[in-house]
Amino acid sequence: MRILVIEDDPTVGQYVKRGLEEHRWAVDLTTDGEEGERRASSEAYDLIVLDMRLPGKSGLDVLQSLRAKGFERPVLVLTAQDAVDAKVTTLRAGADDYVTKPFAFEELLARVEALARRPRSLASLTLRVADLEIDEATREVRRSGELIELTPKEYTVLEYLARHSGRVMSRTLITEYAWGYHFDPGTNIVDVVINHLRKKIDAKHARKLITTVRGVGYVVKD
Repeated sequence: MRILVIEDDPTVGQYVKRGLEEHRWAVDLTTDGEEGERRASSEAYDLIVLDMRLPGKSGLDVLQSLRAKGFERPVLVLTAQDAVDAKVTTLRAGADDYVTKPFAFEELLARVEALARRPRSLASLTLRVADLEIDEATREVRRSGELIELTPKEYTVLEYLARHSGRVMSRTLITEYAWGYHFDPGTNIVDVVINHLRKKIDAKHARKLITTVRGVGYVVKD
């Protein structure tokens, strides 16, 4: 699960980021409303944690703008206002839930976990990296409009890399996601699957999307 935290208070932002990362989520942090909105609109996040008081563009404006653009992923709002009318305004603007500051991290974590359990049908179902499209509803993969047949594991690995586009994912993380925690870490099965994906995804194209980062892992980027 990939989370974007939009919070201008560096202490609160780092506190939330570190706590979520300790629970094995990938977390990005930005302190600016406009930058947060841009990233939420252009990158594949599963959930947004959004502060209401932000410089430049308020959290409420960011929330309303994202919903107007068709952004459907869950948004958890952080607010210092505990008045009922403020909470109602936030929810009517498109928030899925809210946490009032100051808060205990355990409460924030519980609300994030609850939103993460919501049906995926509420979220955007297409991942895009350059001319690569992955339809998560039908599990169809296309590059430049051409349908590509993948095995279940090839699809799982590609979907994981595309969901974290631009981020280098280690062999260990890929193995845990695609095969489970108990899969033999000494195997080269990840490299085998990546090799198959390269033949199917990149072989016919001058622009290669799958890159090896020597000694670390793999990244999909445009």
